This record gives sequence, C-alpha cells and structure tokens, in this order.
Amino acid sequence: MKTVAVLSQGCAANFGEGEQIARLLIACGAEVVFENKEASPDAFCLNVCTVKGDSTALALLRKTLADFPGTPVLMTGCVPPALKKQLASEFPCVAVSDLDFIKRSPGILQNWLETGLWNVTLNSSPLQLSSVNFERDFAEGTKRETGHVGILNISDGCLDACTFCSTHLVKGRHKSASPEAIVEEAKKYIADGCKELWLSGQDTSCYGFDIGTNLAKLAQKIIANVKGDYKMRLGMGNPRHLETYLDEMLETFQDEHIYKFIHLPVQSGSDRILKLMGRRHSVETYTKIAKAFVRRFDYFTLSTDLIVGFPGETDDDFKQTLNVLEETRPTICNITRFVPRPGTVAANLKDTVPGDIQHDRSAELAARFQQIALENNSSRIGEFERILIDKPGKRAGTTIARDKAYRPVALQGEFTPGTWLNAKIANAETFALIGEIV
Repeated sequence: MKTVAVLSQGCAANFGEGEQIARLLIACGAEVVFENKEASPDAFCLNVCTVKGDSTALALLRKTLADFPGTPVLMTGCVPPALKKQLASEFPCVAVSDLDFIKRSPGILQNWLETGLWNVTLNSSPLQLSSVNFERDFAEGTKRETGHVGILNISDGCLDACTFCSTHLVKGRHKSASPEAIVEEAKKYIADGCKELWLSGQDTSCYGFDIGTNLAKLAQKIIANVKGDYKMRLGMGNPRHLETYLDEMLETFQDEHIYKFIHLPVQSGSDRILKLMGRRHSVETYTKIAKAFVRRFDYFTLSTDLIVGFPGETDDDFKQTLNVLEETRPTICNITRFVPRPGTVAANLKDTVPGDIQHDRSAELAARFQQIALENNSSRIGEFERILIDKPGKRAGTTIARDKAYRPVALQGEFTPGTWLNAKIANAETFALIGEIV
C-alpha cells in the first residue's frame, strides 16, 4: 500500500476538496496522511490555493521537489490556466489536474499511484477500477484532516466574475449539490463524532439558486434532519446574493446549532472601486446586511475582506474604505494588497497604485482594524461561554477553542479537540479571547 501526503492550502472549500481527494486515493488502495513530519511518503498531492497569487503554491511545490527528489507529485486545487502553462514548462514531471477530471477518471489516478506517470487521455487509461465500487467508497468515506470537523462542500464555482479574481477561470459556473445528499453526508459526519459542520463553497450565498432553493433553507433542512450536539459554520457569501433572502437567513441564525458568525466580503468602501472590481453589490448593501446581523444578535462576529491599492484607487476611495470599516466594525478582516492575476481583467487595468502607497494604506487600515477588533473582544471580558476545543495553540502548552460566535478562545493547558467545556473570558487580545476553564 502506497502512502500519499495530501497537503491543502487556502479556504475551507479547498480543504474539503482535499478530503475528497483523500477518499478517492483510499478507494484506489492508497493510505493517506495530511502532513509529512516523519516518514517520506510515496507520493504527494498538493491541493493549492492561488487566490492571493501563485507564490504560495509554487513555494510549496519547489520545497516538495527539493526535499523529496524523484517522488511523484500531483498538483490540483485552484490552478488557473496561466499557472498550468508555467508548470508544464518548468516542471514537466509534475502531474497537474483538477478534482472534476480526477473524479471522472479514477483509473488514471490509480495509474499515477502505481507508476508515477500521468496519462492525460481519458479514454486510454491503462488501469481501471473494476474491483472497486468507486461511488460507494467515495460517498461513505470519512477521512478528514480534523477529526471533529465535517466539511460539506455544498457548491462549486460562482455566479460572479470579479475582475481581480481567477477563481471563476478555474471553477467555472456555479453548481449546487442536492440538499438531500448534503443532509446524508452531514448525518454520517455527526454519527462519526463530528462536533462542527462547515458549509463551504467558493460563494455559499448563492447556494441553491440553480436548483430552486437557498442557503437558509439548506441550513434549516440540516437542523431538522441531523440530530446532535454540534455547531454549523456557514462559509463566505457575497452580499448581493444574501440580500435576496436576508430575513429568512436572520431567522435561521436564531437556531443554537449555527455559529453567530458570518463572512461577508465587501472588498472596498468605494462604490466606484467596487464597479471597477466587477463586484455587483453596493457599499449600502453590505452595511445593511452587516448591521442587520449585529442588531439582531447581542453577540455576533462579522468577518469581511478588503483589497487595498486596486488600480484607480484614490485617497478619497481609501478614506471611504476606512469609513466602512469604522461603520461596521468587523472582528475579523482579511486585508490584501492588490496583486494582478494573469488572465483576469484587472491585470490589464491602468492607473496602478504604487507599491509604497499600497503598503502605507494597508498598514493604516490594519492598524485601525486591529484597534476595532481589540475593542470588540475586550467587551467580552467577564462573560461565561460554552466553548468547543478546536486545536493546539501556536504557543507551547496552550489550546484554542471556539465560542458561540466562532471567536477563538486561547486557554492555558492541553485539552482534547472536539470536547465541550465551560470557560470565563478573563482577558482579550486583538485576535483572540483569553479564557479560563470553570
């Protein structure tokens, strides 16, 4: 039996796809690990993310090839066309594919496992899985990176074409999984000991638009049919889609099974820049939704994304971004300096913002955000929370848990992931609450 290390990067949806790949490999007779700390594996599957550029993906590939020369490598995940060309030119020994292709042709995957070669012709794969009930084994597999977390990839692709983003070039048009299939997978995860369900996709807010439903209805269906002591985390969603069923979503969030957390990317506080970005929501739409959740729940975590230095961004546009940060006060904010992605419309836009100005604006935005986040977290000091142990902390002898609003709670000591405990919030930092077990 060959051992394959599946190493994933990026968003929850990508980690969910990494787990799907792991199950495909297991169906082909391989053993799968999600890290490489001790023994050298027989092969690597690098499930990469290129949302913020190709550098992180290429760094992982180069390190793998340098540390394990001659070991077969399959790169998959978010690999846009421009990167595929570069890989074919610089790394001809590396197999490159996407999950859909692999799922359609498991014989090719098994051929790669047995020979280290990648046959890219669908109709001539030399080995077939005649003895494996591929769909059954894939559906019933429970292999996952984090034992208490079940990642439900509810959709693939998106309904937008943002000018800065290459995701739609890789993932294509939005496709939703059936609610019935998602519910059945959720049941298996909870039966297998999961305490969290992550509903993930490139844009979960447009889930179901192609099959006559929506994300709120899906969450309600899971709650009604999947019994147990668990929490659901809903993945990133674009404002313009969520607005169409906002009242229904607010009602759904009343249920205790759902983390009081929402990831709602605004990207800019300037409507002019949003238009250049190809974002089809307004700043008003974003603030309306953000404030609706914060008003509805006495304790809530708002997460958003901001891009600094998009081509054409003026000082006034940047001030508007600072204003929307102040107005909506997110506790989590992913701040990114604009990076042109080959093949996207934004890569050809003129009036680029100089790097030093991007840096200064990013630093100013980050400093103000960190102050807001610290104030938000400090307001929780003295509160008592039921928390779910998540993972070991980065600091030795510490553990990270999650509270009902999915905020990280740092604890002294080591605790078992997937365990519910009660804690008092004794202090706060910018990126975490400090808890004491009671």
